[in-house]
Order: sequence, then structure tokens, then C-alpha cells
Amino acid sequence: MPRFTEFETYDVRFPTSLHLDGSDAMNADPDYSAAYLILRTDAGDGLEGHGFAFTIGRGNDVQTAAIEALRDHVVGLEVESTLADLGGFWKSLVHDSQLRWLGPEKGVIHMAIGAVVNAVWDLAAKRAGVPLWKLLAGLSPEQIVDLVDFRYLTDALTHDEALEILRKAEPGRAEREKQLLDHGYPAYTTTPGWLGYDDAKLVQLCHEAVAEGFGQIKLKVGANLEDDVRRMQLAREAVGPDIRIAIDANQRWDVADAITWIEALTPYDVWWVEEPTSPDDVLGHAAIARAIAPTRVATGEHVQNRVVFKQLLQAGALSFLQIDSARVAGVNENVAILLLAAKFGVPVCPHAGGVGLCELVQHLSMFDLVAVSGSTDQRVIEYVDHLHEHFLDPVVMEAGHYVAPVRPGFSAELAAGTLRDFRYPGGKVWTEFTKEQSK
Repeated sequence: MPRFTEFETYDVRFPTSLHLDGSDAMNADPDYSAAYLILRTDAGDGLEGHGFAFTIGRGNDVQTAAIEALRDHVVGLEVESTLADLGGFWKSLVHDSQLRWLGPEKGVIHMAIGAVVNAVWDLAAKRAGVPLWKLLAGLSPEQIVDLVDFRYLTDALTHDEALEILRKAEPGRAEREKQLLDHGYPAYTTTPGWLGYDDAKLVQLCHEAVAEGFGQIKLKVGANLEDDVRRMQLAREAVGPDIRIAIDANQRWDVADAITWIEALTPYDVWWVEEPTSPDDVLGHAAIARAIAPTRVATGEHVQNRVVFKQLLQAGALSFLQIDSARVAGVNENVAILLLAAKFGVPVCPHAGGVGLCELVQHLSMFDLVAVSGSTDQRVIEYVDHLHEHFLDPVVMEAGHYVAPVRPGFSAELAAGTLRDFRYPGGKVWTEFTKEQSK
């Protein structure tokens, strides 16, 4: 029987801070990075599983080491039996008593598990010869529910309720898959809104976003209120009254500050405010949501596990739920979160501001459309125009929509040249950068 034989990790970093791509009120100079994993087997088919955890530079070595710590949990496992029970595989990692002590179910070890789980799913989709979204959407309701760990969730979502959600969506799967392939999935763009961009670049990119067919843009806010008011006015004038503008504070504010700041920006018709306070502060988000209504709250990119998402939904603390493909423990946990959102009737609008996050999370939203919520109503996937050229299966945008990927896998695979040149600190890009800095 074929087994997993190789577990290869890479610390990959991109110097995005040079042009302030990705800059916001809390992260002024991010270098988009991937703690990257390749899984190989002795099956003789040449197929590999690729996965990663996303960071923004310093600490990517720590995240890579956390992934490396999981080597002995994977190498030696039988491939067929592992892929036949991906719910059990997820539990074998997350429920490991000694690893669990490092969380539990949070932090670098949980994200490392996500990288491993996603790499195994990438391999599973490649072996099935289909993109991940199609593999997931082709599972029966019973098979999907078997992927989910319902521990800590049953006061909000039970096994039987999840089955009911999936069975209700089952009859329209074929029609929705055709809709997806014909029209894609709606997107919004954060490309114009990075906080480090000057006003002229902001306006230019706003005009370009409208011309490219986006119906929503997002601006980073939270560093200076006067600047935010000016930038919001410029953006609104640039896109006109019919384009939605969301704002993102990246956890910058205390609760009272958030309410005051958001009220100052409401004249510009704010569609949602994202991460207005600490991602762990469920009650703070709920208080903000009540105070700023009808302006909406969105959050999720830094929410550490399905339990916190459950509480946010129970508290009425968010109007849009933002999953992230590389923050929680991989595909399985995101399936649980999608089911929770469906139970509470909250639209899922994923976070994708980072290297490879667009590539991965599109699959989860497309699965949600076909097999879970059955809808794109008020749902959009974030899009940022950075670093897609490094992937073998990069996202494709048409008229403000993600084109459904058709290549087998999870779209996670970086080009060999990228792994070589952007490996930190010894890759070509970083050695040349170091030489320039030393002059």
C-alpha cells in the first residue's frame, strides 16, 4: 500500500513591504509570506500535496517550524486509508493531547495543522482528477458531515441539523454548478485601499476597479480619522453612488473608539466595517454591531477556530462572516464554519488578502454555493492583485468575478522557481536584497 514518504517545508517570503502592498493600520510594512509544505508519496503517480500557512514576514520561520513538528504525524501513513477518512485524519492532529496543549486549537500549531490538512486535501483532489471545490461538492451530505468535529458546537449546530442543511441544498447542485461554471463567483477588490498608498494611487485604482467590473471595493482605515474621511470622500467620488465601499480597521480600535470612528465615516455609505476590534472580543463586536446599525460588521480572518465563530453568530456580532483558508485547521474546520453560517443565515464573504489566499478560498466559497448555502446573495470573495503569477493555477478574474478553477487540486502549488528564488533567507531574491541593503 502506498504511504506518505516525504514532508518538505519551505520558508517563502515576498518583499511586498517595498511598495506598501498589504499595508494597513496595524501592519505597516508586511512582507507576504508562506510557511509552505510539500507532501510526497511512494504511489508512483508523481502527484504531490501542497499547502501553506500565511504570515506577513517575521515569524514565518516559527510557523514553518510548527509545520515541521507535524512530520511524524504524516510520514508513514497509508495514503488510501488516510484519504478515505479525512475527518479522522483531522481529529488525529487536532486531538493529539500534547500538541493540543500548545493551543488548544489556536495559534501557530493550529495554523500548522491547517497547512498539513490543506496539503492532504490538495493531494486528494489531484488523485480524484478534479478541483477541490468540485470534489467537496460531489460528496454526499453524510460524507460532508463526517468531515466535521461537532465537539463544542452542538449548542448551536448538531450533526442532524447539518445533515438537514446539506440535504435541503442537494436537489439544486447540478444547476448551481452550471451557474458557477458559466458566470463565476462575485468578488470585491481591496487593491485600491492599502493604507500606504497616496491619494492619487487610491483614486486611480478605484477607477480601474470599476472599469474591471467590481461592484465593491474595500479601504483600510484606522490610523488617522482625518485621513480616513478624506480618503473615503475621494473613493466615493471616484466610484460613484452605486459601488459598495467596505472599510477594514484590522483590529485597531477599542469598542468606544470604533463606534465614534465609524459614525464619522457613515456619510460615505459604508457597506461593512471589518475587524473593528480584537478578533477574540465577541461581546465587543456585538456591542459595536448594535451601536452602528444599520452599518454592518464583518470579521473572521483572525478568528482562531470554529468555537469563536459559533459565539460571534450566537451573539449577533457580525452580519458577514469572513472565513480564511489558512487561519483555522484547514478544509474540515472551514466546512464546519460554513455550516454554522448557513444555520444562522449569515452570508460568508471570505478574507483573501495575502499570498495564495485568493487561490485557496475560492474553492470553499464555490463549494458553499453548490452544496451548502446554495446562494451568492450578498456574498463576495475578496480579491487582491498580488503574487498570483507565482502559482501554477492562479486565480482568473472576469468582470469582477472569480472564474471557477478546473485544474485538479486546491490551487496551492507554487512554481519551483518561486520556491527557489524566494526561499528565506538564502534564495536569490533575498540574498540580492541583503547585498543592496548593506551598500
